[in-house]
Amino acid sequence: MAILEPSTDVPPLPGQPTDVAWPTEEWPTGPLPDGVDADRVERLLDDAFGFDPDPGFGESHATLVVKGGRLVAERYGSGSDASTPLLSWSMAKSVLHALVGILVDQGKLDPGAPASVSEWSDPSDPRYRITLDHLLRMADGLDFNESYDIPEPGTEADEVEWSHAIDMLFGAGVDDHGAYTAARPPAYPPGTVFNYSSGTSNIVARIVCDRIGRNGEADAWMRANLFGPIGMRSATPSFDTSGTFVGSSYLHATARDWARFGLLYLRGGRWAGRQVVPSSWVEQCRLTRAVDSDGAHYGTHWWTAEDGRGTFFASGYEFQRVVCVPTSDLVVVRLGKTPEDSYDKPKAWLEELIAAFD
Repeated sequence: MAILEPSTDVPPLPGQPTDVAWPTEEWPTGPLPDGVDADRVERLLDDAFGFDPDPGFGESHATLVVKGGRLVAERYGSGSDASTPLLSWSMAKSVLHALVGILVDQGKLDPGAPASVSEWSDPSDPRYRITLDHLLRMADGLDFNESYDIPEPGTEADEVEWSHAIDMLFGAGVDDHGAYTAARPPAYPPGTVFNYSSGTSNIVARIVCDRIGRNGEADAWMRANLFGPIGMRSATPSFDTSGTFVGSSYLHATARDWARFGLLYLRGGRWAGRQVVPSSWVEQCRLTRAVDSDGAHYGTHWWTAEDGRGTFFASGYEFQRVVCVPTSDLVVVRLGKTPEDSYDKPKAWLEELIAAFD
């Protein structure tokens, strides 16, 4: 999986319109903009949530569309509403990106320095050369298999590829996800191969919690520095037994709060006159740094799309998405439960929903 030179030809991020209030307390709402086909948008929402939804979606929990800073479309599935906290899965990685950026801005982390990981402190260890930047780009070179396949009972061990992600979250690494991954051996020199890894994110989360504290102390720091300033009050991070934020996978928030997080990044990290996340940090996350075996593009703990719109997005298991589209001043949130082998259906649907606002 190839490492790329970062692309720099991305559209500028739009600012908040002067006549639209920041949604720190309540979302400003509005009708669909002129030129947007309301029937087309309604049909797309019906495809996912209607009386007879397309079965290819699996379960649809929530979809929100924010255009020009206003909430213009919103739909919930059975059992969910605007007050329901929904699981991030790997969208938590993009929240982790924000936490690192804040700490870098505070002078508490250096992305270019060797990562502060005690297991790699010996200069003769090839992992000693892994930097925080390598970790954020998933280019650390550690031997880690992200597969989510669970072997059927009776399957011979040599017939399946061991899932380190499952073993970390639910097996041998359940108490300390960061330590589990830090013990993994190197497979490639740092910076040479892209390998998407939830374990890598949990090493980053351990480094973050070394700076901000653990459990309640870490939760309070996140609220004071990220969630609170943007009104993301429902955000609830989970912690492993060691007290480290499970930055790979576990943060609950309402769909409206996920939209707040997307808007923060679409606005270059700025919110109501305050630079919450450094603008330079947001800019670097949306530059494509690697491409995986399926042709998907990756920045730094955010995915990117070479679609001419400058799209970048947080992505999670079972097709969770927070999509930022600079050229359309658009944030789209999709939360649900779609099987991995059915992703083509919501991918095409999401593309059509975004295209409706071009």
